[in-house]
This record gives sequence, C-alpha cells and structure tokens, in this order.
Amino acid sequence: MSTTSETGPEHTPAGPGGAASDAAAREREQDRELGEAGSQLSTAPKEDLPNLPALGVVGWARWFWRQLTSMRVALLLLLLLSLAAIPGSLIPQTGVDETRVADFREQHEFLAPLYDKIGLFNVYGSVWFSAIYILLFISLIGCIAPRTWQFVGQLRGRPPGAPKRLTRLPAYTTWRTEADPEQVREAALALLKKRRFRAHLAGDAVAAEKGYLREAGNLAFHLALIVMLIAFAWGQLFKSEGNKLIVEGNGFANTLTQYDDFKSGNLFDVADLEPFSFDVKSFTGTYERSGPNKGTPRTYETELVYTEGAYGEEKTTTVKVNEPLVIGDAKVYLVSHGYAPVVTVRDGDGKVVFKDAVPLLPLDSNVTSSGVVKVLDGYRNARGEKEQLGFNAFFVPTFGGSESGTMLSQFPGLDYPVLALSAYHGDLKADSGIPQSVYQMDKTKMKEFKDSDGELFKKMLTPGETMTLPGGAGTVTFEKDVREWAGFQMVQEPGGGWALGGSIVAIAGLAGSLFIQRRRVWVRAVEGPDGVTVVEMAGLGRSESATVPEELGDLAGILYDRAPGVPDTPEPELSAASPAPSEPSGSPGSPDSPDPQAVPAEGAEKP
Repeated sequence: MSTTSETGPEHTPAGPGGAASDAAAREREQDRELGEAGSQLSTAPKEDLPNLPALGVVGWARWFWRQLTSMRVALLLLLLLSLAAIPGSLIPQTGVDETRVADFREQHEFLAPLYDKIGLFNVYGSVWFSAIYILLFISLIGCIAPRTWQFVGQLRGRPPGAPKRLTRLPAYTTWRTEADPEQVREAALALLKKRRFRAHLAGDAVAAEKGYLREAGNLAFHLALIVMLIAFAWGQLFKSEGNKLIVEGNGFANTLTQYDDFKSGNLFDVADLEPFSFDVKSFTGTYERSGPNKGTPRTYETELVYTEGAYGEEKTTTVKVNEPLVIGDAKVYLVSHGYAPVVTVRDGDGKVVFKDAVPLLPLDSNVTSSGVVKVLDGYRNARGEKEQLGFNAFFVPTFGGSESGTMLSQFPGLDYPVLALSAYHGDLKADSGIPQSVYQMDKTKMKEFKDSDGELFKKMLTPGETMTLPGGAGTVTFEKDVREWAGFQMVQEPGGGWALGGSIVAIAGLAGSLFIQRRRVWVRAVEGPDGVTVVEMAGLGRSESATVPEELGDLAGILYDRAPGVPDTPEPELSAASPAPSEPSGSPGSPDSPDPQAVPAEGAEKP
C-alpha cells in the first residue's frame, strides 16, 4: 500500500492523567530512538555550554582547550594566518631584499620605526606570526585526534538499528507484499551490499550506512593542512637561496664562496648544500620584431652541462624560465639575462693588462646596460708608475643612431651594439678591506682622464674600435666578441615535496567532504495482522539533500521488483514522511499509536 498523508494534527488520547503520561513517555522514547538513529553521522564533538560562574582554574583551562581545538577556531586561525601573510608580500622583507628595505627606511622616516617595532620587515619571523602559526598547529592536532579516534570507532562498529517509527524520518515509503519477511530482508541486505552500503540485520530490519568517505575526506583535509604547516616550517628553517651571474663559457660549483649573494634559514648548515656543478654552454634569446609586443622575449633559455656529485657523469640540459634544473632538493632557475662585451686594455707600451668579458647590468626591458671595467693589476702609466684604471661603461645592444641623441637601446637583440666608456686613473681602493661591488667604482681616489677641452675623456665604440687614452696612457679596445650572461637562482627547500603532496591531499579531501553525503537506510519487513508482509523503507542524511529521497526511491523500486506488492497495492511512492501514513492496525506507525510531528535528529529534515 502506498503512503498517505494525514491532514489534521494529532492529539494526545483523552483519558485519565495516566494515559497522557504514558503517551508522553512513549514520545520521549521515540525521540530518543530517532536521535540514536541519526547519531554519529559526524565525528564533530558535542559542545556543552559551560556553567561560567562555577568554572574554576581547571574548568577554565578545559573550556579554553575545547574552544582552541574546535573546528570553528581552527578555521578562524587559518584565516588570521592568511591575513597575517599579506604584509609579507606588500612590505620589503629583510630576508628577501635588504636593498629595498634600506630604501624604504630612507623614504619613510615615520613608518620605518613603527614597522621595526611590530616586525613588519620580518613578518614570517615575527612573534605574532609565529604565535598564530603555533596556535593553528595545536588547534588542528587537538581537533583531529579525537575525531580520528571516534571515526575509527565508527568504522569498527555497525550502523544503529531501525527506529520503531520509520515514518518520522525525512524520506519514507511502504508497501505490502506476499513475500515472506525473511525473504524481503535477505533481498534488501543483498541489494544494499551490492550498492556498497555497510549493511547488517538488526532485529526485524536491515540497517545500512554509506558515505564514510565524507568524514575521511574531512579528516584527510585537516591532516594535509598539518603536513603543509610542518613542510612550510621545515622548508623555512632549512632552506637556502643564492644567486649567481655567469657569462657564457664559465661555470659554477655549488659551494658558499661561489655565490654572488646567499641567504639561508636559521637551521641551515653549509654541509646541507647539494653537491653539483655546471657550465653555461650558451644562451639563446629571441624577441618579437614588430607589433605591440615588440621586444618581448620569444625564446629565453640556456644550455648547461652539469654533473651531480664530485665525480658524476656530465649531462646536458636546457634551462628555461619556470623550467628549472632539479638536482635532489635543489632547483636551478634562470632568472635574468644581459650582455658582457669583451674589452681589452693595453698600457702605453702595448702590453695587454686586461682582457675579459665584462658583465653589465640591464636598466630597462631593451637591455640598456651599465657597469664598470676595473684594471687592478699590471698597469703602469706613461711615467712607469703603478696605477689602476677604471672605466664607467654604458652599453646598448641596438643603438638608435647619432641622430637620435640618446644612448638608450631600441631593441634587446644585438642589432647595432655600442659601448660608451669614460676613463679614470688612480687608486680604486680595492685593497682597503671594504667589500666593493663589481658593478660600481669608488672614485674618491680616482682622477679623470681629460680630453683636449679639459672635460672627462669618453668615447662611444662599436665592435672592433679602439679608444686611445690621453698622454700615452694606453688604449682600450671593444672587441667584436659580445658574450651573453645568464643569472641563476639556486634554491634548496627540503619541504617542497611534502607541501605539494599535502596540498593535493587537501584538495582531494575537501572535494570528498563537500560532494560525498553520509546517509543511512533502514528496511523493515514484518508480518501484518492479516498475514501480509508490510515493507517499510526510510532514509536519513546528515544534511537536507535531494540525494537521500532519490536514492531511497531507486532502492525501493528495485526491492519492489523482487518483493512485489499485493494485487490491490500500487508501486511504492516516496513520501516526505513527516505525517504518518495509513497502515494496518497494529503495524509499526499505525494510527493506533500517536504520531507527533518529527523531532529533528542530527541531519534530519524538519517537517
């Protein structure tokens, strides 16, 4: 028989006070059974409201621990951590770029001291950021540990038995059949197991449950967050990062002294550097020749010959932007590019005192470059006195022509290279013990070479041209060989693989917790007063969703084919099931027993 709805409200049977008391007791018992049916659909711990006036020191500590380890606080701390990381992206950081921090201090005399006090120049090492980080870590562990233990207990247990009043569940259907109750229950058990439900016989009903992966995904998501936090902390403590500019034909060995600049985590040890070396065989850069994207790189790659370890076999590879060379925990990134014109300096007697490719630093996207040429040893002036030479160098790979009146490159490719030099002599103070940049010149003890007009001696050279210094001081030749250099960043962050794995697991777990619904199904088959078997099916989900009624309807249709209704009974129709259906007298849910409005169990849909 299909379900029907009762249009009027139900009343407590009239009679002595004892009858009303019995009805209330029965209703409380039914509410308890319904609550048990919907219990443990989640592993979230129950929150008890504290009796605040009665809390002592231990009580307050327990209450604080419960709040800290709640999922709500964990999400709040995760949000705070994300917000706290924003200043680290907007404000220069001492561990990333000391030069930008120094510039910021000069330009913001009021803000700089304030930022120092609250640690905004070193966000990720500040006390407040570490406090949020540690609290989040403790909160996640304290939240996950009991939920995991409870979930394991649920996996080891069985779905709860069916409530006496299945009509009170959100999804419900019933019919009568001539099949034996045992046959119906066996068919239902086989059907549910085939649909991958965990099912078992519980009295006169089959209890089944599905969707455990929802909670497993939830736990996996939060466990992955812990792994990511650990990996991030591990990587920051043991990381190393350095930069090296290498001209074509030169090489690099991964030792501390080889880096142009280097920084590392607090627990980093030099012995942790991955042993490898490489030589820069060539650099290839091609650019758009026309259109709105003129000058934009099309090819930007360098060919390397590298070895792993002290005696490794030589291998050849190509490193491109965002396609690093990976060796163990180390990654070699291609980060910059420029030109290194070859310059030859001779003294007054024609002796070569300097010949090398001089790397110059780009100033714009068209690789207009500047730098210095320093001759430190072997030079003697026209009087035979030891002296040092210095030249300010300005280079453009594509000169616009003398008529343009500007020394700015028109294109990043080597179409019309020009090198402009201005000459100085004296003492470069290279032996003063104070570190100097190879791209800057200390002129405090240097004198200018003068031209015929008494001005600073300077000249623009094309490849193959020579500049003769005044007073027989020598010559400077811009050789026809213009080499290219590549800037590399060597990064070693041991927690990167764990962080990537944690993020993948977190995404998969979050998807499971969002799209998988945990639900329960009960099938009861009992013999009615007239000898005909009454079949009841009901379903309950953790949250209101159309999935449970649809799935129950599908299961009911299949089971109905195996246990068809009696001739006067149509196929089962799914009910919203808050009002009770009409059933044979004496059967579960019959009008002989009061059927109050459904009390919502966990996840049950309110009528």
